[in-house]
Amino acid sequence: MHVLITSDTVGGVWTYTQELVTGLIRRGHRVTLVSFGKLPAPHQTAWMRDLHALDYRPTEYRLEWMEVADRDIEESRRYLELLAREAQPDILHFSQYGYGDIDFAAPKIVVAHSDVVSWWVAVHGKQPGDTPWMRRYREMVTRGLNGADMICAPSQWMLDEIRRHYPCSTPGRVVHNGRAAALFDPYMAKNDFVLSVGRVWDAAKNVRLLLDCEMPSPVKIVGWEQEPGKGSAMPALNPPPNVELLGPKSQAELHQLYAGAAIYAGTSRYEPFGLSPLEAALSGCALVLNDNPVFRELWDGIAVFFQRDDPADLSAAIGSLLSDSPRRADYAQRAHSRAIDRFSSELMVAEYEQIYQNASAAVKVA
Repeated sequence: MHVLITSDTVGGVWTYTQELVTGLIRRGHRVTLVSFGKLPAPHQTAWMRDLHALDYRPTEYRLEWMEVADRDIEESRRYLELLAREAQPDILHFSQYGYGDIDFAAPKIVVAHSDVVSWWVAVHGKQPGDTPWMRRYREMVTRGLNGADMICAPSQWMLDEIRRHYPCSTPGRVVHNGRAAALFDPYMAKNDFVLSVGRVWDAAKNVRLLLDCEMPSPVKIVGWEQEPGKGSAMPALNPPPNVELLGPKSQAELHQLYAGAAIYAGTSRYEPFGLSPLEAALSGCALVLNDNPVFRELWDGIAVFFQRDDPADLSAAIGSLLSDSPRRADYAQRAHSRAIDRFSSELMVAEYEQIYQNASAAVKVA
């Protein structure tokens, strides 16, 4: 089977794409991959080196959630239509909403990784304003969802949010994100520090919780401190003495940090899935997570949850694990087992493969 997949190079969607594309090709499929957002750095494409059945087409078209992307979206739609006619894929698999109704006669899968409206409601507690751009965005997402043959989402909560915010009758299915366990080291000796991964400037990631209250152990935070393109618009951060801001890291560098960390702190108030807690679990970290609906859906009974958006309770939860090594080791083992059993890349790829086959069969019957 030949699958045309779209992605972006800005965040976790690229990691998801790496696992999916690698898995599909190893199972004998061909993939044409198109990326948007910005050209990837060399370390972001190293995984492609031995994938001979991959045809990669990087572009710099702006992403649909960007407010000045209207022209880019139209141009990228035309680009995808022309590419599809050239490549003749059997399946179109989109990581963006705006392509779900492009003019090409093949089954279309749209994956709801996140969206502006659900992000806004989770972060601000209300619907976004009825601006011209927001009306255009809602209309574009709705058209793309209704033009698709299947909507996939990485959690039930995310699928429900899409139904809640956009009128849509397209069938939907939850396909959990997955990571390859072999990439991570759960056996390295742990050090008494807490790791967190997330853009410090992003209110959805909520990493500032770790800066707002004294923590009982050293904390290392990986992620951009300033929003790209904003220069020095944000005030300088003054983290507590035991909190270290490491900036962005490559996958290899991050994997080493996971391997050494005793605890992973997931602070997000908005998280459609959360690859970082999964990667931490595969690395043998105990999970301390914000009590949001997706973390509850995926990790209930496996992680220590702190009261939602409460830095003092976060500090207390970390302290309770640090003071009880057997309990911490038990939580780490349970998280590792859950990650292996439910969130493997093999399971994710197999589920998408089945979706492709079912969609292709339905088209042939029709």
